[in-house]
Amino acid sequence: MPATLHERLASARQVLVNAGLTPADAAIDAGVLARHVLQWDRAKLLTQGNQPPPASFEAPFDAAIARRAAREPVAYITGVREFWGRSFIVTPSVLIPRPETEIIVELVRAWCPSGKVRILDVGTGSGCLAVSLAAEWPDARITATDTSMAALEVARRNARRHEVQARVSLVCADLLDAFAAPFDVIVSNPPYVPSGATLPPEVARYEPGAALFGGTDGLDVLRTLIPAARSLLAGSGRFVVEFGFGQADQVRALAEAAGWPRIEIRDDLQGIPRTCVMTLTEG
Repeated sequence: MPATLHERLASARQVLVNAGLTPADAAIDAGVLARHVLQWDRAKLLTQGNQPPPASFEAPFDAAIARRAAREPVAYITGVREFWGRSFIVTPSVLIPRPETEIIVELVRAWCPSGKVRILDVGTGSGCLAVSLAAEWPDARITATDTSMAALEVARRNARRHEVQARVSLVCADLLDAFAAPFDVIVSNPPYVPSGATLPPEVARYEPGAALFGGTDGLDVLRTLIPAARSLLAGSGRFVVEFGFGQADQVRALAEAAGWPRIEIRDDLQGIPRTCVMTLTEG
């Protein structure tokens, strides 16, 4: 008797456990990859799991599991990752969006005024921040930068995917070098991982180093970005930037040295300091 879907998933889970994943992660990933191959939702997989899979399932599922066993991230295998309630295209040219980066959208959403808001996203990667902010504010005009043309193409695809391409301008630029006009909001999730850091194989082997590493202590980009953003921010605006674990004191010191009058450090959902909000006014 042919193996059922449940039996195929159990076998795949064991392959992933043998490759170093925890049983819980192996179960999640095997299920996600099965649904991706089948183009089924979770409910259909549960209700039809006692049946043999379609003949077209075996080869692509085995290939997907083999890629995951080599520790390739699921998002690169499926080609998508959810961020702020939307599905974003991802490729190995861009960093995979993380839940902690959603805090930037949340903070801007809590403050951002109505009207024709001007927003700059520095180092846009997949465009997850730029596109999410454009979707949240129909009157906003977003400029999104990256030094990678391949990343900008992914961002362009995501802007079209979520129908905000008319309001998101994509620019190949290094940090803030190409701009002079003031913005109401500047956001960035820059490279901030120390160059010698030990990372999971999913990150170290597959994600683009240019989007991860920020020099010996991880702060090279932030040292440039934090003072430079002051000259491009409108008087009552906000500069919101993400940073890494254990970097809060150093980021605050950089902001103080750059003369930002108001500096707020915000925690992520795990209670880890993760985001810095800087303004030019005390109020």
